[in-house]
Amino acid sequence: MAQALAQTLDTLRSGIWLTRERTKLVVFGLLAAMLIAAVYLVATSDGRNDSFGRPLGTDFSNVYAAGTYVLDGNAAAPFDPPRQYAREQAIFGKDTPFYGWHYPPYFLALAALFATMPYAFALALWQGVTFVLYLWATRSILRAEGARALADPLCLPLVIGFPAVFINLGHGHNGFLTAALFGAALLQLDRRPILSGILFGCLAYKPQFGLLIPVVLAAGGRWRAFAAAATTVAALTIAVTLAFGGGIWSAFLASTTFTRTVVLEQGETGWHKIQSVFSVVRMWGGNIPLAYAVQGVVTLAIAGALACLWRSRASFPVKAAALAIGTTLATPYSLDYDLMLLAPAIAFLAADGMQRGFDPWEKTLLASLWLVPILTRPVAEATHIPLAVPAMIAAFAWLLQRAMAETGTATSWRPAARHLD
Repeated sequence: MAQALAQTLDTLRSGIWLTRERTKLVVFGLLAAMLIAAVYLVATSDGRNDSFGRPLGTDFSNVYAAGTYVLDGNAAAPFDPPRQYAREQAIFGKDTPFYGWHYPPYFLALAALFATMPYAFALALWQGVTFVLYLWATRSILRAEGARALADPLCLPLVIGFPAVFINLGHGHNGFLTAALFGAALLQLDRRPILSGILFGCLAYKPQFGLLIPVVLAAGGRWRAFAAAATTVAALTIAVTLAFGGGIWSAFLASTTFTRTVVLEQGETGWHKIQSVFSVVRMWGGNIPLAYAVQGVVTLAIAGALACLWRSRASFPVKAAALAIGTTLATPYSLDYDLMLLAPAIAFLAADGMQRGFDPWEKTLLASLWLVPILTRPVAEATHIPLAVPAMIAAFAWLLQRAMAETGTATSWRPAARHLD
């Protein structure tokens, strides 16, 4: 038995189990299954609701409903859950489930734009455009970090077939946009720091994913990107205030109580859907203070580790991947469609590995990160065993270990002058 365990560990360490044949089988099997499911949902829908009575693109219904309020001249209404639900029922039927509006006011203008269109067209446009942006950003990372990755015929199927893609499509969500902004901002950080900062600033529409960005930009001496990000957020805030009035922020802040208590702390969304340390503690029976305490410790540890990493001479793919993974771990509110943020991390590391060779455990870790979005929700729901959080923690720890190996000794962890703005 000990010998079998040793052989298994050696296989996982080397990554020899990850053959092209197995990769093709999984990728094309998932693509076929998801295509069949998508065609069925659309074909059996009435153009607005699917055969199960849910709006097509489920969560996109709250964006569309919020946009109709903006067009009515009542931009604060989406932040009132009963009023938002009433509008959703008016549009999609009285039996539609409630899909809450939890975004800051920055997203209202885009919601209003989509509300000027027929629902099915708006959903298709939203997912189509943001998916193209995701593809462009991911392929740009692969091209910049190593042309060999793009030359591989499995590259495009792996990018399109990333399981988080299907989860995002099913929910009509914004994971494509988040991944595109995050990946493109990282890619432009050294070349065009102002543009990178602007892209980072646009992530204000999902503020929980911007928590660690100022930390790494400051730690790495990326002051032009830091200033551009701060200026972008300030400009967006001023524009929203001028467009909708100062009261929009009071409405938003009041709505965060519902988001915090009902959606997050009480788990109305479902602990198996939320991919965070906080949700793991709550799923396993821990109380709210304990969940916040554990999440807080993890968040502070990740912030400190990233600050040291970004001050070091570690390679940029390691820094970029660690920031994407750490960002997902650092927030208590991250769902499985938000695992789209793992795509830039996988792209940076995969391209880098194809250029210089993969380190021990790297192939297995990348395969785990790629596959975990499709498994984590059903497994946690059935067994209360989380998969995404442990996989991300393992990957983050491995990245720190690799960074230490690259820099040689702890004394090498000092600012790299070539990265300072």
